[in-house]
Parts: sequence; C-alpha cells; structure tokens
Amino acid sequence: MQAFTREGTERTVFGKTVESSFRIAIDRTRARAIMTTVVMAAVASCVVGVFWVGAHDVAAHQMTVGMLTQFAGYAIIFVTGMGSLSETYGDLQRAAGASERLMELLSVEPAVAVPAHPTALPSPGRGAVEFRDVTFRYPTRLEHAALNGFSLKIEAGEAVALVGPSGAGKSTVFQLLLRFFAAQSGSISFDGVDVADIDPTDLRRHIALVAQDPVIFSGSILDNIRYGRPDATLDEAREAARAAAASEFIEALPKGYETQIGERGVTLSGGQRQRLAIARAMLRNAPLLLLDEATSALDSENERLVQTGLNNLMRGRTTIVIAHRLATIQRLARIVVMDQGRIVADGSHAELVADGGLYARLASLQFSDMALAG
Repeated sequence: MQAFTREGTERTVFGKTVESSFRIAIDRTRARAIMTTVVMAAVASCVVGVFWVGAHDVAAHQMTVGMLTQFAGYAIIFVTGMGSLSETYGDLQRAAGASERLMELLSVEPAVAVPAHPTALPSPGRGAVEFRDVTFRYPTRLEHAALNGFSLKIEAGEAVALVGPSGAGKSTVFQLLLRFFAAQSGSISFDGVDVADIDPTDLRRHIALVAQDPVIFSGSILDNIRYGRPDATLDEAREAARAAAASEFIEALPKGYETQIGERGVTLSGGQRQRLAIARAMLRNAPLLLLDEATSALDSENERLVQTGLNNLMRGRTTIVIAHRLATIQRLARIVVMDQGRIVADGSHAELVADGGLYARLASLQFSDMALAG
C-alpha cells in the first residue's frame, strides 16, 4: 500500500467497513434491548395485575393473605424465568445462524474422496508414474482443458523435466499427482496402482514437493525442516540443511535451528525460504520428488550449491522437474515439452534443439538473453 501510495484509500475503505459492522452491532443490541424491555414490562404488568386483583379479593375475604403471598411467589418465579428466556432467545438466534453456516461446511463433499476400500501401495515405493490419455479441466474453467489427451510414462528412478510456456499444463501435472484434483477422463498410476484407488494421504506420503513459492510456517527453523517428517532427529535435519546449502545462514542466526522465523518466514529472504523447503523435501526421503522451479529464488553461487544437493537427492529417486530456466535442466537425459495441455516433444536437450520447434525457440530466446546479459 505504501509503495503505491494507497494508504488514504485503504484507510477509507477499512473505515467504512468498520462503521458498517458497528452500525449492525448497534441495531442488534437495540433490537435485543427492546425485546427484553417489552417482555419484562409485560410480565411485570401481569404481576401487578395479580397483586391488584388479589388485594381486592383479600379485602373482600375471598382469599387469605397466605394464599396471596404464595401466588405472588409463584408469579415472581415465573417473571424471572420469562426474563431469562428472553435473554436466551437472542443467544439462540445467534447460535442458529452460526450453526447454519457450520452445517453448510460440514455438508460439503470433497471432490477427491477417500476410496471405500483403498489399495495399499507396494513397499518400498519406487516412484514410477504413468499418465494415460488424461483430460482435465479446472472447475472454474470448464471450457478450457488444462490437460488434453495427456500421456506420459516415467520409470522408477528416472529424472524428467517438464518445460513449456505458461499455461501449458505443467503445474496441473503436479496437482493431479498429489490428488488435489481428479481428472475427468483417463487414468494416472503410481507404482502400477491407479491413484483413484489409493488413499490420498497414503499417496502423498510417497511424494516430496518443493514449490516455486515455498510455504513456510510460523515457528522455528527446525520445525519447518521437520514438517514432512516430525520424527527426524536434529542431526538428520542438520544434514538435510547442509545438503540444501541452508546450514550456513541457519547457524549464523542467534538461536540457530531454534530461531523463530514468523508467519510465512517473514524474517527470511526468498532464497533462504526456498532452501528451507529444499531441506524439508530432502529430509522427507520420498520415492517421488516434485521440483517446481526449486532454484528460481537463488543467486548463482547458492544455485550451484543447491544443485549439488539436488543431484544427490535425485540419485535413485524418481524426479519430475518443472523448469522455466532451461539452463538448470540441460543435463537431464529426458525433457518433455508441453504446450496447450499436450506433449509436443520428448528427448534430450541436444536432440530437442536439433529438431527445432518450440523447445529450440525457447532455448534460443533464453540463451541469447543470457549472452546479452553476460
């Protein structure tokens, strides 16, 4: 807000919202006060009427004083109860509104449900993945297919890079693998088992993810590294941090691994947050590794350090890399080029450049820009 000098505008909008909430609160309190006053006045009038009639009956010797006193006691108990009920009614109305919203949430059925009889994954996991003619549309964009007839087979232990322009469907591949969404047609298998038959929690235990925008939680650095594997020892967390080139900046902090880093890691730089996410994935030690531009926020020196750690992590482990910077995936033996939800080319860097096409065009643009920058 300060960067775009919007303080005054946002202050006005916030002030109007607060005033609206304040007026609603006043109206609610006024309505409750009026209701309570009316009920209490009506009940009190009834009691006064009873005493008036009773006093005349006592004077006319049609009722004893004791009977009048007894009746008056019952009337006072009744008045007190009615007053309490009027107070409770307001609370019940508020609770009814909150309960209605709560029931709406409870009645929502997840789009990706746990199978009634889930199939267990083989142990130990290998990380083999296969997409067979998968078509997927996001619920908010049903007219556009994010993946259209997508087929891809990745063997256990293989490292594959997904490249292509924005909107080609690369991130959608990760979303479907993690079962955040379910494909409308086609099938996806993990270690030979259809993911639709696997408990999503069990599936995700076999996957480690490093996102382009890493999620860092409020707490200590150690808690964040051990987030995917809480039973890990301090030595194991330190080893993962060293492999991710994070140990140097962590140990320079006042409390080291016990340093509190605030909500979303606000006290850390972008590169430091990303290295923590890489250390977290290393510690998880899952058979399938998903890297979404895992080194995008690092400078050249740290990128080389982290790349060494990633090379060690990828060894013997199935890895799928989403890459926009082609220089980071040239060494991979297999690069899959995507465009408009389909695979348009598949091969090594040298083969794809020699074949021309989309990859060659992207490589030409990026490497010419790097040459100019150099």
